[in-house]
Amino acid sequence: MDLILGQSKLGKAVFANKDFKKGEEIIEWKGSVLSKEELPLIRTAEDDRFTQIGKDKYIGESGELDDFFNHSCNPNAGLLFEEKILLIAIKQIKKGDEITWDYSTTMDEDDWEMDCLCESKNCRKKIRDFKYLPKEIQQKYIKLGIVPKYILKNLQRNTE
Repeated sequence: MDLILGQSKLGKAVFANKDFKKGEEIIEWKGSVLSKEELPLIRTAEDDRFTQIGKDKYIGESGELDDFFNHSCNPNAGLLFEEKILLIAIKQIKKGDEITWDYSTTMDEDDWEMDCLCESKNCRKKIRDFKYLPKEIQQKYIKLGIVPKYILKNLQRNTE
């Protein structure tokens, strides 16, 4: 098994059980696809296991490890949207490292935010929509290929 569910300072977390090279697939995102209207109305940040995957589309809990990856403002992984939604390494990940991704890379709704507790040196203190990320971070994520088309289209519209 390449991944292990464990505990971090924030609760449940996923850790590498092997080294991952930059660009290597870590896991496929699974779960039911829901419209915005189908999302549960009462959600706490800690229990929210829904990832935005389209303008008004979300993927819910799968009951598997993909439900437990934590956010970081200095992530080592990101979501790649192709035929499937894959979490890939965006830098070298060593065995034993917690695997994290930046939740803001998929957010484009102005409907949800939460306090960030990642404690990385570049922590932004709030997890918010992609459009609120500093431009240099946006460009970094775009270059890495981990920004979905629905966000890129909105960015393009807002700059025209």
